[in-house]
Amino acid sequence: MSRARQPPLVTGISPNEGISWTKVTIRGENLGTGPTDLLGLTICGHNCLLTAEWMSASKIVCRVGQAKNDKGDIIVTTKSGGKGTSTVSFKLLKPEKIGILDQSAVWVDEMNYYDMRTDRNKGIPPLSLRPANPLGIEIDKGRFPQKDLESLFPGMSADFTSENFSAAWYLIENHSTTSFDQLKMAVVNLKKQANKKNEGSLAYVKGGLSTFFEAQDALSAIHQKLEADGTEKVEGSMTQKLENVLNRASNTADTLFQEVLGRKDKADSTRNALNVLQRFKFLFNLPLNIERNIQKGDYDVVINDYEKAKSLFGKTEVQVFKKYYAEVETRIEALRELLLDKLLETPSTLHDQKRYIRYLSDLHAPGDPAWQCIGAQHQWILQLMHNCKESYVKEQKGKDTFLFYLYIYVCNTLLHSPMLDLDSDVRPSPIGHLSQTASLKRGSSFQSGRDDAWRYKAPQQVVFVEKLTKLVVSQLPNFWKLWVSYVNGSLFSETEKSGQMERSKKNARQRQNDFKKMIQEVMHSLVKLIRGALLPFSLREGELRQYGGWEMKSELSGQWLTHVIQTVRLSSESLTALEIPNDMLQIIQDLILDLRVRCIIVTLQHTAEDIKRLAEKEDWVVDNEGLTSLPSQFEQCIIHSLQSLKTVLDCKPGEASVFQQQKTQEDVCQLSIGIMQGFIDCLEQLSTKPDGDIDTSHLSVDVSSPDLFGSIHEESSLSSEQRLLIALSNCRYLERHTFLNIAEHFEKHGFQGVDKITQVSMESLKELDQRLFEMYIEFKADPIVGSLEPGIYAGYFDWKDCLVPTGVRNYLKEALVNIIAVHAEVFTISKDLVPRVMSRVVEAVSEELSRLMQCVSSFSKNGALQAKLEICALRDTVAIYLTPESKSSFKQALEALPQLSSGTDRKLLEELLNKFKSSMHLQLTCFQASSSAMMKT
Repeated sequence: MSRARQPPLVTGISPNEGISWTKVTIRGENLGTGPTDLLGLTICGHNCLLTAEWMSASKIVCRVGQAKNDKGDIIVTTKSGGKGTSTVSFKLLKPEKIGILDQSAVWVDEMNYYDMRTDRNKGIPPLSLRPANPLGIEIDKGRFPQKDLESLFPGMSADFTSENFSAAWYLIENHSTTSFDQLKMAVVNLKKQANKKNEGSLAYVKGGLSTFFEAQDALSAIHQKLEADGTEKVEGSMTQKLENVLNRASNTADTLFQEVLGRKDKADSTRNALNVLQRFKFLFNLPLNIERNIQKGDYDVVINDYEKAKSLFGKTEVQVFKKYYAEVETRIEALRELLLDKLLETPSTLHDQKRYIRYLSDLHAPGDPAWQCIGAQHQWILQLMHNCKESYVKEQKGKDTFLFYLYIYVCNTLLHSPMLDLDSDVRPSPIGHLSQTASLKRGSSFQSGRDDAWRYKAPQQVVFVEKLTKLVVSQLPNFWKLWVSYVNGSLFSETEKSGQMERSKKNARQRQNDFKKMIQEVMHSLVKLIRGALLPFSLREGELRQYGGWEMKSELSGQWLTHVIQTVRLSSESLTALEIPNDMLQIIQDLILDLRVRCIIVTLQHTAEDIKRLAEKEDWVVDNEGLTSLPSQFEQCIIHSLQSLKTVLDCKPGEASVFQQQKTQEDVCQLSIGIMQGFIDCLEQLSTKPDGDIDTSHLSVDVSSPDLFGSIHEESSLSSEQRLLIALSNCRYLERHTFLNIAEHFEKHGFQGVDKITQVSMESLKELDQRLFEMYIEFKADPIVGSLEPGIYAGYFDWKDCLVPTGVRNYLKEALVNIIAVHAEVFTISKDLVPRVMSRVVEAVSEELSRLMQCVSSFSKNGALQAKLEICALRDTVAIYLTPESKSSFKQALEALPQLSSGTDRKLLEELLNKFKSSMHLQLTCFQASSSAMMKT
């Protein structure tokens, strides 16, 4: 069972006082684990749980209710901790009464300030019942506690609109410090207010007396006239005479005022005409206004005026209106043609294109201007791409021609210059001068210095691809956005959108395939133009004539192809961000894959060429391990090559592995094997080159080597045997370290067939090592072996007739000295090669000695003793280099000798062996197991 939590503790509340419904923030400890854990919240005894909002275990927000107590604690009750305590309290303030005429920041409900009883004050407005200051004197609020007043006047109220109004409570609360004189004035004010209410109706009647009198006079006059008309009688003759007089007066007036009336009619007609011109001046001035606004570019004003004129006079039957409206239509038609020309004009921004399309739509232009703009933009992008290619091809050819003629000019100038000293060791280089001049000439045609250097260094095809992709990436987004706007109807104004939207969507559905073909055509042109510049062999003959034309003097290096791949990748990412369907961009991914494969092939080919040139860098400087810098240079060359391919080998999103095709795997494997084989051939070339073909004047040996024979003689040449030893030492290091490291790097970079590369390379290296080793053994062992037989039979020595042995003869000592010389030479180059070389030399010598012993027909006693002495001396001397073959040869040689029967002979043999070892102790030190330690001391 879990341990109960501590009870809630309230340690703060903000604000700590306020009226009802004041929003407060409660802070404390253990205020609950969540909203469901909060069971109760009271402030001054009022339950505020309904408005409580649990924020955290230390914070709750709520509103204070209408509590009875004016001050109290804040108690929080939780399910997990129970009922809590509080270290702070909250003071509840009572709201002040706000008069109807008092200013207030909130709306005050008037229902609270007048009596709502049915039979009292019915229909009387509240303003007459609730004056702000009924006594008319200054209010001075007292400091009497509210509780004391409530206890003094139970059930009463200080509100004079209340049924239980208490005048004493009102005076104590509002005028406790008012003087008696002021109270007298208050009584007078109350009486005045009562008199004003009684006199209100009377004053209203007095104010309207004049109106009543005027109406009465008018009615009296009308009544009198009616009575007079009813009582008057007129004679008929008098009436006839009156009519005649009136007719003559009328005729005379017509005659007198005919001219005046005519002028009046003309003036009225003119006035009417002017009124018509003034009233319809909008239409009459519209043709001129249209021309002026078109010149200023205010097409919106023209369209608004045209729409207004069309709605007013489009169907008029008035001839003059029809004439002027026809002029308007003529100018609007000219405006349509002007806007269409501007729409199809290139280059143009997307904003302008949308604007012109909206104008044409508002002018109800025939056809589909938006689709016409899309088609024109498509053709313009294609034209830009081909123009870009043509300009760079011409620039390339122009530069080549310029450089050729400049070279001829510079050569002729230098040859005929009196400043040219043909006998001088330092001569100005025409090619160097040419490159400098070309650099200056070429740099002058560009703007920025940084671009100048890059363009001068970069091949023309690389600069072209950079420019082409930048062109497409800058133009295609607007082209795509224009299509998207065409599809969703955002090209049209709000007034036309409802009708144009449906037509636009319908046209978009019908032309979706056409637009897809446009995008594909742009993508195909982009890819084929890049292929024509970098991969012309991947195009057909007809495509090559259209998209090619470059002079391919030499293929781009892997470094520039890597740069191009990065450029195309960035372009692909930019196009993908436009949400263009992947199937339209797949052709770019195919191009990137082909460029990556080509970059790997070219890089490996260039690496193979660099490896072949490593022979020129061999300095024959040998370190303590018998190695030159050649293996390290070879490994670093391959590692650098693989590192340069890292970005090419890595697959970006949407890209396939470069090794997914079997042919690519085979080509890369063969090139890798070729690189390894090239270095093996380089080693063989260096080790087998004739002495006169190698310059070893710079030969040096590490002077820190502690070897006894630790320096090659200070000669200016290196013998072929020494080169063989150095090559063997390098081969040994390559087999044990370099080739394995390179294999790891191949695997690290995802190369396929690494086992095959390593196996073939190792086999080839071992074959070279064996050939070089046999050559060295042939150089060193054959002379020693060849000197044995003449040395044995020197002075007509005969095994059948010889004297008692006195020691080992000189031929064997000479052979041992030659073997020691071989040991010294090998030890000087590489200590690790000593056992291998010495074992083979000993095998050759022991085999020859065994053959010679077996060829002897018979031995005398002394001859057998002499032969056994020399065989045992040689065997014991080279004991640490004996192999099963050499041991077998020595055994066969001893078996060919007669056995020593007497102990005297055996004792003599032992004495002579000890004498030989003692006399040649220094020379034989190299054949001891601890020779290395002794040599270092």
